[in-house]
Amino acid sequence: MARPRIKDVARHAGVSEKTVSNVINDYTHVSDRTRRLVQESIAHLGYRVNLAGRHLRKGSTGIIALVVPELDVPYFAELARHVVREAGQRSLTVLIHQSGADREHELAALAGFGSDFVDGIILSPLALTADDLRERAGAPPTVLLGELLEEGADHVAIDNELAAREATAHLIAMGRRSVLAVGGRDDVGLGTAEARTRGYRAALDEAGIAYDPSALLPVGSFRMSDGAAAVTDALERGARPDALLCFNDQLALGALRALHEHGVRVPEEVAVIGFDDVEGGRFSVPTLSTVAPDKAAVARTAVQLLQRRIDEASGSPSDGAAVPGVLSPQDRVVAHRLVLRESTEGRAATA
Repeated sequence: MARPRIKDVARHAGVSEKTVSNVINDYTHVSDRTRRLVQESIAHLGYRVNLAGRHLRKGSTGIIALVVPELDVPYFAELARHVVREAGQRSLTVLIHQSGADREHELAALAGFGSDFVDGIILSPLALTADDLRERAGAPPTVLLGELLEEGADHVAIDNELAAREATAHLIAMGRRSVLAVGGRDDVGLGTAEARTRGYRAALDEAGIAYDPSALLPVGSFRMSDGAAAVTDALERGARPDALLCFNDQLALGALRALHEHGVRVPEEVAVIGFDDVEGGRFSVPTLSTVAPDKAAVARTAVQLLQRRIDEASGSPSDGAAVPGVLSPQDRVVAHRLVLRESTEGRAATA
């Protein structure tokens, strides 16, 4: 049986093909009765929109790429789920690519993988520099996630410095004075870890606690094994912290294991806070206090910005971008909140 077309829907509903198109594209100036007739005909005939044809007419593929450092890191997996859902509501297909935090892979992504099969890129860079981003002439529309490397790029992130300051301040308000930063690194730089280190140091300064560089526990990557190794090494070197600020939940979960193996009680002796609010932290023992970014809002904002930029490039701007070249680079800060659980409070607490 032949696949039903718009003209079949129009004939069945007793309206013009243009009216069917208006209903499919959610054009506002269609009466409720006509819209209902067309929708009933679409359901009866089993009509499906030809997305390939629609994108071909617009000069696009309908495919965007989400490029993240590691697919098996829970934060990126959860973020990808939100991006796919948001893109699907805009009839976009998402190609998910793992960069491995490798500069050459990130550059290839930034260049659209050397072909025209993606309309735009959502990229979480770890190895790129500001110069790399400035030299992307002719690259597909791109939205960056994480810390801002280049002021001329569209960008979505939480305020990492503020979030780390708030989390550290909460630990200090609990009476904790020796707070180690797991994943911390020299705060001169534009990366997420550097921003969180600045927030950590700002909270210490506000509380009148002297900053000790040895309180930063750098890690090779942000996995559970790295958190466990960093905390194990610190304890075996004689460190006696009463709190840990971990720069993601994976590090925090590894830290919990190391503390357990050394007979350290959480939170009685050492309180622990992570970042990202991944699902595993809600089921750990104890459950993990964490900084929770609004991942759904990150995805929604990134896809919206990318769609606007794609429309601008194709000459059919939407969502407020009136004409090509007018939409200025957008720097969007998404909300976060501190979620307090057993690893700091001894019981689940109100955020």
